[in-house]
Amino acid sequence: MEPTKFLFVSADAALIGDVAWQVREEGHDVKYYIEADSDKEIADGFVPKTDDWEAEVEWADVIVFDDIWVGSDVGTGAIAEELRADGHAVVGGTPNTDRLEEDRGYAMEVLEENGVNTIDHEEFTDFQAGIQHVKENPGPYVVKPLGEVQNVKRLLYVGNDDDGSDVVDVLRAYEKAWGHRMKGFQLQRKVEGVEVAVCGFFNGNEFVEPVNFNFEHKRLFPGNIGPSTGEMGTSMFWSRRNDLFERTLGRMEGWLADEGYVGSIDLNCIVNDTGVYPLEFTPRFGYPTITLQEEAIESSTGEFFAALANGRDPEFEVHDGYQVGVRVVLPPFPFDDEATYDENSRNAAIVFDSDADGGATTPPPGVHIEDAKCVSLRDTESGSGEPCDPRARVDGQWRVAGESGMPLVVTGKGETMREAQAQAYERVEDVLIPNLYYRDDIGDRWVEGDGDRLQAWDYLGPADE
Repeated sequence: MEPTKFLFVSADAALIGDVAWQVREEGHDVKYYIEADSDKEIADGFVPKTDDWEAEVEWADVIVFDDIWVGSDVGTGAIAEELRADGHAVVGGTPNTDRLEEDRGYAMEVLEENGVNTIDHEEFTDFQAGIQHVKENPGPYVVKPLGEVQNVKRLLYVGNDDDGSDVVDVLRAYEKAWGHRMKGFQLQRKVEGVEVAVCGFFNGNEFVEPVNFNFEHKRLFPGNIGPSTGEMGTSMFWSRRNDLFERTLGRMEGWLADEGYVGSIDLNCIVNDTGVYPLEFTPRFGYPTITLQEEAIESSTGEFFAALANGRDPEFEVHDGYQVGVRVVLPPFPFDDEATYDENSRNAAIVFDSDADGGATTPPPGVHIEDAKCVSLRDTESGSGEPCDPRARVDGQWRVAGESGMPLVVTGKGETMREAQAQAYERVEDVLIPNLYYRDDIGDRWVEGDGDRLQAWDYLGPADE
């Protein structure tokens, strides 16, 4: 493939820096735009930046949007749709696909219209009405905030009490603390089973194969306890279309083609011996899921995105086995506390034990950036303005950037999930940042029973003809 010009756009927070860096490493021309002031320095030294992405549209061969948000509003789908109508090759959504994530009720309607079974659910804009619903229909529920506040991941609450009393208490607390920001919430009946996300890449016309199956680990602490985070790690594998895919995303293929959607779309589900129950859509890249997917794609990442954006089948090759990705974080993640961040994490040096001999010239294998930058040490000392080379860390140093405390994702691959785990955690031990923490059980759920259950229920076998 000839060198291609890629424009990556973060119209809100900076999320796609690592993918942009990997595409640049393949020899393509890259420019990266970040809207959020707090994130402007993320990926500095790794990729060239632009302060005006719209001025670069005619320069770019491929434009990639990393999320559905434009600041605090949903909107990249509308921008991507307009750019496609003007003849540009774009990885991004549409207004309706954006709505799948922003409006959970709409998402359930679309699923039902396309023949996908859904869990009993109700939406509310009034807290007292929701409380009354639980009292009249007792049972365990999941509370899912709607709108912009749904990005505050710790507000998602999974009930435990059979009479729903804990959900009532949570709704009362949310009304007092968040009533001014939470425009509404969904109450979804809790279903027990295996939680698995079915993820496909869509080229505007159809899903390309293979498809991806991943297992999110959202709680902060091992054992799946503590506050919900955006994500602490992910395990995954790839497959041809199987029964689980055809029961879920496969039934959305015609709808997505009508929309002209291009990119990754993920449907998180609960699966048990009685059925498949969708929970929520991610009609965009998942984070750090895309980092792990990128590591698993053994053909060119740049060629993959260029083919998708132009409506072609990338015919890509992936690792034939399992993958594990671990998010390495710093205080005060997942909370916002500027004083704690300033004291413990801001601008901290990212050091690798494998650099001890002082001669490292390439990034350690499996290490991917999130909230990180590269600083030229010669520039720091002399003010010479020399660019940082993130590969030659003798003269350049990786540093923590932004304000979220999520500097790195570390990945591993293997023929078995245990092998993938072992490689990932061996690589994590190479990372030396004061005060870092991470979950040490990413992938355990698969080994300890989820994999056996999915196989026993026959969801991973060939799709029924």
